[in-house]
Amino acid sequence: MKSLTRLSAVLGIVASSLIGPSLKNMSALALPDQEVLQKLTPVPVFTVTDKNGSPLVASIKGKDDKGNASVASVAGVFISKSDADAFVNKLKGENSDLAATVKVVPVSLGEVYEMSKSAQQNGNKLQFAYVPIKKQVESAKAVLKQNGKDANQFNGVPLFMAKGGADDGYLTIQRGEQQVIPMFFNKEDLQGMLDRAKSKQPDIFSSVKIEVVNLEGVIQALKNDNDPFLEKIIFIPPRESLEFVQKLRQSGGSGNR
Repeated sequence: MKSLTRLSAVLGIVASSLIGPSLKNMSALALPDQEVLQKLTPVPVFTVTDKNGSPLVASIKGKDDKGNASVASVAGVFISKSDADAFVNKLKGENSDLAATVKVVPVSLGEVYEMSKSAQQNGNKLQFAYVPIKKQVESAKAVLKQNGKDANQFNGVPLFMAKGGADDGYLTIQRGEQQVIPMFFNKEDLQGMLDRAKSKQPDIFSSVKIEVVNLEGVIQALKNDNDPFLEKIIFIPPRESLEFVQKLRQSGGSGNR
């Protein structure tokens, strides 16, 4: 598995100004696979690899679409490096020999997408299970309750967006000459941006609220849907993940034993 090779300057995007978007009169264009990868590649995630550099997998028993018994190989994809490290530490107590051969490796979400797609096309039963940050899941459920929705129905990796303004549209940030809709992996990063904006323009941002969706559903939509909204979205990874990968690249490293 290759290490993460490139990152966009996402941290700079967070400091950009907010503008109330309008999604009206936009032509609906299907997202090419290359464009999906462009959206996913700047997001660093973390996997645990074996001594050969392949994702560490677990065999999960289940049933196929016809109800027959089947076994799938599942690899964990951690949003947080701390959670990946905790998994390895737990493994040391359960299987010290195996734990001695594994390491936590940062990869891009785009690379995971490509591996998942390749596995499906080749009839491989390898699946990737995204492991969310527990604190962000709790924040997602709190947001849903605040918005009058059933928090118990939420599952997956939460993504946070802001919505409001006169047209109740999704708030955008300026990225070059484009206005894009940011989806944050950490609610705190979005809240900090909104607090700064509200201090400058309280009348505009007093009605803004946070909404939450899950990463798995968004990726599925990027693959299959023909929605102009999807062309506008960008992902804002956790700041600590970006900072870790940046330090790793500066040191010339590729992972952490």
